This record gives sequence, C-alpha cells and structure tokens, in this order.
Amino acid sequence: MSTSAETSGPSAAGKAGASGAIKRPDERPAIHTIRQLWPYIWPADRPDLRARVVGALVVLVIAKLITVMVPFFYKWATNALSGNPAAGAAATGTAALLTVPIMLVVAYGGGRIMLNVFNQLRDALFARVSEHAIRQLGHRAFVHMHRLSLRFHLQRHTGGLSRTMDHGMKGVDAIVDHIILNTAPTLLEFVLAAIVIAWQFNLTYLGVIVATIVAYVWFTIVASNWRIALRRTMNASDTEANSKAVDSLLNYETVKYFGNEDMESARYDVSLARYEAASVKTWTSLAWLNIGQTVIFTTGMTVCMVLSAVAILNGTQSLGDFVMINALLIQLSFPLNFIGTIYRELKQGLADVEAMFDLLEVPEEVQDKPGAPALAVSEGTVRFEDVTFHYDVERPILKGVSFTVPAGQTVAIVGPSGAGKSTISRLLFRFYDVTGGRITIDGTDIRDVTQKSVRAAIGMVPQDTVLFNDTIAYNIRYGRPGASEEEVREAARMAQIAGFIETLPKGYDTEVGERGLKLSGGEKQRIAIARTILKAPPILVLDEATSALDTHTEREIQGALDRVSKGRTTLVIAHRLSTVVNADEIIVLEGGRIVERGRHEALIREDGLYASMWNRQREAAEAAERLRQVEESDTLGIVVRGPRPAPEVVS
Repeated sequence: MSTSAETSGPSAAGKAGASGAIKRPDERPAIHTIRQLWPYIWPADRPDLRARVVGALVVLVIAKLITVMVPFFYKWATNALSGNPAAGAAATGTAALLTVPIMLVVAYGGGRIMLNVFNQLRDALFARVSEHAIRQLGHRAFVHMHRLSLRFHLQRHTGGLSRTMDHGMKGVDAIVDHIILNTAPTLLEFVLAAIVIAWQFNLTYLGVIVATIVAYVWFTIVASNWRIALRRTMNASDTEANSKAVDSLLNYETVKYFGNEDMESARYDVSLARYEAASVKTWTSLAWLNIGQTVIFTTGMTVCMVLSAVAILNGTQSLGDFVMINALLIQLSFPLNFIGTIYRELKQGLADVEAMFDLLEVPEEVQDKPGAPALAVSEGTVRFEDVTFHYDVERPILKGVSFTVPAGQTVAIVGPSGAGKSTISRLLFRFYDVTGGRITIDGTDIRDVTQKSVRAAIGMVPQDTVLFNDTIAYNIRYGRPGASEEEVREAARMAQIAGFIETLPKGYDTEVGERGLKLSGGEKQRIAIARTILKAPPILVLDEATSALDTHTEREIQGALDRVSKGRTTLVIAHRLSTVVNADEIIVLEGGRIVERGRHEALIREDGLYASMWNRQREAAEAAERLRQVEESDTLGIVVRGPRPAPEVVS
C-alpha cells in the first residue's frame, strides 16, 4: 500500500516548495474554488466540450461497472475449473465442461482489457476539456496582469507572479485529474462494490470493508498532514540552497574578485545539510505511512478472507466466492494506494488555483471609462493643468504642475533626484491617473479616452532599455509588429545602428540575449530609438535616454535623438543638462513644483537652481576631461621610457 508517487531531489522539492508557499490567511472552502473553476470545465460557449464532459462521465460509469463485473468472471471461472456446478454452466458433456471454463477465463481477460480501454478513453475525452480550461484561465490571468497598474507590479516580484500563474494552471490539472478522474470514480467504485458485497455476501463483510476503508482514509489523511509539514520544511531548505547557488553563480566575478569560493561553498553546504536532514525525515515518514496503510488494509482483507474460508468449510460458499472477495478487495486497493498522493496534491491544487483566482480578483487601478472613444491626435499639443499626484497620501509627489508642450516643439523637464520628473512621463502614459488637475492631448483629457489609444500616440525612449530575448529585427519591429523588413532596416539606418547590425554574422537575426545583455548600452539605446522611429508617434518622450551612457556614446545617441524628435511634440526628461540646451523651453522641478522655466541662456542668466546644476555638471565634466588627459599623458610617458622608444611617439 504505497502513496509513494513521490519525487525526490532538490529540483522537485523546489517546485513543490514554491507552490506550497501560496497561502491565504482566510482560506475559502474548497467548494468555493471549485465553483469558480466550473465555468472553465463546463464552458457555456463550447457545446462540443460539454459533450465531451458528458461522454467522459458515461465512459467513467461504464468502466466502473466493468470493474465490479470482472470479479464475477473470476468467480465463475474458478468454480467452473473446480468442477463446481455453481459455475452457472448447465450444459453437460466433456466439450461443454471444457468450453465453459475457457470462455469464462477469456471473459475475465476481456473484462480487464475493456476496463483499461474505457479508463483510457475517459482520459482521452477529458484531455481537451482540461487543457482548454488551463488555456482559458492562463490567458485570462496573463491579460489581467497586463491590465493591472504599474504600482501593482512594482510592489511584487515578477517571478512570484509567474509562479502563481504556472502553479495555478497546474492546479487546474490537479483538480480535474484528482476530483473528476480519480476521486469521483473511486467513490462510485466503492458504492458499487458495497452493493455487490451486500448482495453476494452479507452485511458482516460490508461492515468489515467499510471499517477498513474508514480507518485507512483517516490514517492516511492524518499522516499526510504530518508529512505536508515535513515537506514544507524540506522545500524551504531546498529553496534556500537553490537561491544561494543561483546568487553565487550570478555573482561569479565578484566571488572571484574576493577569492571567496570556500566561503560560498560552505554557505551552500549548510543549506544542503538542512535539506538532507529534512529529506531523510520526509522519506522516513513515507515509510511509516506505507507501513500503517499496509497493516490496516491487510488486516481488513484477512478478516474477510477468513470469513469466506469458514463459509467454504461450512458449505455456504464456493471457492469462487473466496477468489471473488479477494479480487474485489485487491481492486479497491489500487485507488486506495494513491489516496495520500491525491489528498496532498488536491489540497495543493486547490491552494494554487485559489491563489490564481485571488490574482484575478485584484482590481484594475487605471480603467477606461465605459464607452470611452479612441484619442484622435490632430496636432499633438500636450498640456498639464494644475496636476497633483501622490503614490502615498502622506507623501505628495507633484504639487500643482502646469505647463504646455506645443505641437512640434521640445520641452525639457530637469531637476534634482526625487523632484518628480519620471512621474510626469508615467502620468502621461496613464500608468497612473492624476489625483488632481488634468492632462490633455489636443484639449482632450486622457482619462476620457482609451488607454491603448493614448499609448499608441506616444513613443518612449527610456533610460534603461530592456530588450526581449529575441532577434534584433524582432526588437525593432516591436514598435510596429506589422512593419516590413525594409521598414525595419530604414528605422535602423535612421537610428544609426544599421552599420553595426550589418557587421554581425547573423545581421538582423542576431539574438540579443536576456534583457539585451549581449549588446552594449549605446547599441541597446539605438535599437530603442529605431523601435520608436518605426512606431512613428506624433508625441515623443525621452526619459533620461542618455544618462546611463558615457560622454562619447551620449553625443552619438543625442544626434540620433535630435533627428527623431524633429517635427514631433517632444518631452525630454533629463539628468544631463548638456542634452537639453537646445530645447524650446526648460522646466525646472524641485520638490514637485516648477521653480524655474525658460530657455537655456535665460536660465543661466537667472543664476538660480538651473545655473547651479549646470555649473556643477560642467565642473564635473571638466574634472573628468583633465583626468583623462593626465591618464593619456602617463600612458605616453610609459611608452617613451620603454626600452625601445618609437621615434614617432617621441617627436
């Protein structure tokens, strides 16, 4: 009697651990989760799938009827072979006596074949139903997560969300498999077996079997709950070990810089030791569970066999009755073997699906108004009118900000860190809604139109360009997925990245790696610019697009940005003031308020915050340039003092 449909080892445990971590303080009844899941299993718009559910249930009933019939053939064949007239063969003669036992044996074998065929047919019919449910629920969760606000995603780990989705979809499979395809058929089999036993034998047998099954199930549930606690400890240890291993390998260079390989190995071994101890306890508990199950079921089975043996000796039962009760009990043992696994996985599956439904119930912070039209951009004038905003009520970010970006002109937003610069771009994209005032495009409040149309009208080149782990062509074409190959190449040429791409062995089919890590910062920025060029938006936002680049690369990228922004309404959020000297207007933010505004030359003359920031950045740039010249001079000196000075260098 084994519930040992177990997986061992760190990877399997880690998966279980991640799944097991999904808990709610106010767990709802399992029936509530199943009720939420039911529309996906019985979809109103898919009569073909509902027909499959009905067909699977019919096949399931047939399979269980065959299950309880098979022991009858076993009984009749045994009686026929033992020469007992109770075999049901009324025919006489040698041929008949030979034919009946053989036919009964064949019928027994055929019954077992049909039992397996109908079980497999049931699974095949239900496969499309369960997979469709998983697909629909997974798609709904994916769409919902993209609709949730930036605030939601900043407060949660992306890996945790993907695990919730992954485990939720696997939980659907577990519920369908264990409730519909295992638990329900097992209960039906128990009922049919109870009817057969009460009819063919007597209530004493039925009482023994019922008591055995109740004791077996009770013991299995109690022991499984104990084992679940042990497995959580094992999973936590495994997760800790895996986290340390991954963290150490991701920081491989740092480990080498400080020569801390031994320290990392020791930390990892401590976690492995915890996992080892917890794993031993888990396997030991499995052994005790199997022993207890074996003792309970075998005791009940032995009692029934003894009762049947005594009845045979008394002449009230045949040898066929003895093998029939044995066959019935053995068949009942098969589903009982997995009751511990089913209970644990069903409990986990319900928790996983519940966590996924919790995710689906998270409200959308930013929503379109009912019947909101699409934004119609005629000129592209952007206006902030007395805008206030806060992430936290007690910490306002923007305090009555008003400015206009006229159509086709460039306005720059500058200021110290924390002034609210990047918040402005997030509000323009409607990642958040303003808490006061309004933002308009061509006089239309962006809250009155669809979010999709607002974002379609705006192009973004961010500070930290994150690329998809795909080809360069895919990442450029992301700006307009339907663009032709020639349009992609033209966008790359305008962004001054085409020459570099053409030098690569695979050209535009070159994989950029996860988050674009195979490319330099400048190359990624140029691809981001090409992507925005391909999108061809009337409004452009440059959110500190060059602040993470070195001075030489910045100058090259700035040239490309100037060409892209020409003729477009452009909002520049800048850290390096050298990138905004040609802006039509510069707005200086401090503490969420506009403290200065004007063109570069006028702001320098005012000798205020902007002039102070400009002077500091200029002094830093001059210091960096002097340091570079000193380093070049030192390098030159080393060459001159070498054993074989080159005349060209000396001169």
